[in-house]
Amino acid sequence: VVVVMVPFPAQSHLNQLLQLSHVLSSYDIPVHYVGSALHNSQVKSRASIPLHHLTKIHFHDFPTPVFRSSPLNPDAKTKFPEHDLPLLKAITVLRQPVTALLQSLSKTATRLVVVYDTFMASLVQDVVSLPNAEAYSFDSASIFSCFTITCKALGRRDKVRIKNLPSAKSCFPSVFINFMFSQAIISDIFKAGSLYNSCRAIEGSFIDILANDNIFGRKKMWSVGPLLETTKFKELRDADMCLFQWLDKQERSSVLYVSFGTTTTLSDKEIKELALGLERSRVKFIWVLRDADKIDISGENEGRRPQLPDGFEERIRGMRMGMVVREWVSQVAILRHTSTGGFMSHCGWNSCTESISMGVPIAAWPMHSDQPFNAVLITDVLKVGVAVMEWRQRDELVSSSMITRAVKKLMASEQGDEIRKRAEKMGEAVKCSVSKGGDSRSEWDSFIAHITRKGSSVKNHKIHSIRLKLAILLVHLSVPFVFGSNFFNAKKVRMFVCFFFLSLIIFLFIF
Repeated sequence: VVVVMVPFPAQSHLNQLLQLSHVLSSYDIPVHYVGSALHNSQVKSRASIPLHHLTKIHFHDFPTPVFRSSPLNPDAKTKFPEHDLPLLKAITVLRQPVTALLQSLSKTATRLVVVYDTFMASLVQDVVSLPNAEAYSFDSASIFSCFTITCKALGRRDKVRIKNLPSAKSCFPSVFINFMFSQAIISDIFKAGSLYNSCRAIEGSFIDILANDNIFGRKKMWSVGPLLETTKFKELRDADMCLFQWLDKQERSSVLYVSFGTTTTLSDKEIKELALGLERSRVKFIWVLRDADKIDISGENEGRRPQLPDGFEERIRGMRMGMVVREWVSQVAILRHTSTGGFMSHCGWNSCTESISMGVPIAAWPMHSDQPFNAVLITDVLKVGVAVMEWRQRDELVSSSMITRAVKKLMASEQGDEIRKRAEKMGEAVKCSVSKGGDSRSEWDSFIAHITRKGSSVKNHKIHSIRLKLAILLVHLSVPFVFGSNFFNAKKVRMFVCFFFLSLIIFLFIF
């Protein structure tokens, strides 16, 4: 058995499949990780996995797709990284080299297993031509967000009994909604099952719904997360030593970690309000102040250096109140430190799972995409965090007073202490799940047993392959109509009819 990983080229997606690659390679299964040379280099340099462990993974560096993206705009109306939308089209050039690699590996493998990011479904669709291959989607978002977005799109509001859920169109631009749903439909045609970076300790009730409700099909699924717990961390870089020496001197659970991931760029006004809010809270903090990652490989537009209010760094240094970091840091290492007692976060799923796994409560400040859904999960469902702002306030400037209030609530109140206790309890449950005999470890074993089973994957492969190809072609032709820009404003009748006939035709082609 040979496994091929096909990640989506954004840091949070790249990292999750690298972590999964490490897990599968620990079972002595050959794992191939494919991507552009640029993104493979990026994920390796930022990995928490020791470099000598990465030698067990075969990296395939394909030419980096050439495209131009617009400059970062800190003052954009929405926080979605629209400067990277051209990437969606650019990565299609990887289909040919990925297919060539799959064909080559399939000639010598008993079974070829392709694990692909859901956003890369169209890139690996040629897997249907290989008689000894089977494919499994990997969703880098929370099961909660997948569940709620899908139910709302299908008009199944009876399945979602949670208040204050955002709409998809308020979180994603329409072009990305089209892309996201088209990839999901294509994926569902040929995938043999699904993998999720979650576990029962975090999303048990939603895992059960996903497994049992026919809205999501009856294909096999495995909850293999949180993947970060499987690694042994790298030794600290010299540049990080000062930061951790400062952390070592602080009281237990007294420091707030502030970071908004790799796809968020704060405006000058937001930076000023955040700085004032942190300073007035009198809570010690580590603030990672960086602009969003740029995927434009032209090398132009080096970008700005986010500016803090005059005298801010000098004042907090004089009061020994905190540190501002402008470079990449090991987030997991900071969260696992005993002095870290809270995390002000954009609520990307990577950050959520890392924080929960370390028993650290979250001050939720979502920016875009699945983050507003994750914020609801954190604050309203799991109750392991507080809201810095409500999603309905997304067009307003988050003021320093709002930030101070949220920080004090999380870090210096009885309510915050109760939230921290819940987070710590959940963190312990997560650690048990990835230990020997735990739920997540059992899921790993189950997936390995499944892909190494004896017997052929598909009978009558040629006929099956033709049917799948026709179904995929149908989706490519139908999706632009079904998921038009006004789709989410359409009446439920149109929504139901479109899905019904599309599903019926696909069903006839496949079966």
